[in-house]
Amino acid sequence: MNAANGSELVLVSLAAMMSPTTLTFSVLALVLADRPFRTGLLFFFGAFGATVAIGVIAAFVIGDVASSSTSTPKTRVAVLDVVLAVILFVFAGRRIRRPVDPKTTQSMIDKMSAVASSPAIAVVGAGAMLANPGGFIPIALKTISETHPTSAEYIAEWVAFTIAALLPLIVALVLLAVADEWTERLLGRIRGWLERRAVTIGYVIVLLLAIALMRNGISGLTS
Repeated sequence: MNAANGSELVLVSLAAMMSPTTLTFSVLALVLADRPFRTGLLFFFGAFGATVAIGVIAAFVIGDVASSSTSTPKTRVAVLDVVLAVILFVFAGRRIRRPVDPKTTQSMIDKMSAVASSPAIAVVGAGAMLANPGGFIPIALKTISETHPTSAEYIAEWVAFTIAALLPLIVALVLLAVADEWTERLLGRIRGWLERRAVTIGYVIVLLLAIALMRNGISGLTS
């Protein structure tokens, strides 16, 4: 793994970790549940299982197809980097200036209120659908493929990416297991912070990822 791939993988992991949608759904799953630890654990299992399954399949289907024999990306990978960078620039540039829509927030609360009181299998399914890295999955698949991985290495890197993406939820579950009442109060305060600040922080990281992709893409096209 060269420095460019490494920095890109770190940024896509951070972007997935700080995704406003994933963070908000994860916090709501804990805050709105009568049994936060149980609900959060099931939500985590759903997200973790679904995301890891994608990586395991990709390890054998995609493998190292995007890797280059030189220090610069393949031409088609470089083109993809530029396209992804433009998409991220447009997406994050528009969203970062837009205030959070109260209707969107309320819709998320209503959805998670229903999930929090659902049977275990429904909570697992909701985690798989709502707390996965979403749009960052294709970028991570490409980035890991560029590191010349074997199938085992691809899976190991993907599991690391998955853990990074779900780290806030993992930390919350550990804290709930150690000090549940204190953690529940903390999560209540974090919920308010998410509504005010997480969107900005998340999209700033997305813009940094877009810059890294654009740099790598231009490097591959001009070398």
